Amino acid sequence: MKLYYTPGACSLAPHIVAREAGLSLDLVKVDLSKHLTEAGENFRSINPKGYVPAVALNDGSLLTEAAAIIQYLADQKADAGLAPANGTMERYRLIEWITFISSEIHKGFAPLWNPTTPDSVKAATKERLASRFAYLDETLAKQPFLMGETFTIADAYLFTVVNWTNFHAIDISSFKNLTAFQARVAARPKVQEALAAEGLLKQAA
Repeated sequence: MKLYYTPGACSLAPHIVAREAGLSLDLVKVDLSKHLTEAGENFRSINPKGYVPAVALNDGSLLTEAAAIIQYLADQKADAGLAPANGTMERYRLIEWITFISSEIHKGFAPLWNPTTPDSVKAATKERLASRFAYLDETLAKQPFLMGETFTIADAYLFTVVNWTNFHAIDISSFKNLTAFQARVAARPKVQEALAAEGLLKQAA
């Protein structure tokens, strides 16, 4: 399989999941500003949506969207325990978290990436994100990970998008449980490997 990624983007979530699951992925870096891969391929010819992540599967097909990809990867190595079994209530709880992260956190950052967004809109966006962070902080006061005691694909996804606060000068230090969660996930050896591979660390721990 090939993972088309941009360092630090939401493609980091499937990258982390693949490493946690012990799956082999060839990494293909994409410059989204030019829509070109490192080899100079037109990325839109690979993924017409024009954004990462995208995974080229071994059968030649393409899978896109972080929420779909992380579930697919987890199901390839079910014994890694990164997602509950399909059809169980726990799996629907996992999907509930993934949907929340996708719609409320991931997409919640969208106005902040746009340089033409008015300051008033950016301020409102940060307030809205803060309310979501408060909810997460309450949840993480009771348990180390979103699903309880076990690290899952939802945690990889949340870690990835909350990390974007560093790019937008959003102070989350008041959310003690959320910041502890970020540190806890960042310290995982496979997460360190993924961060290092994307050039986000000088070396893996």
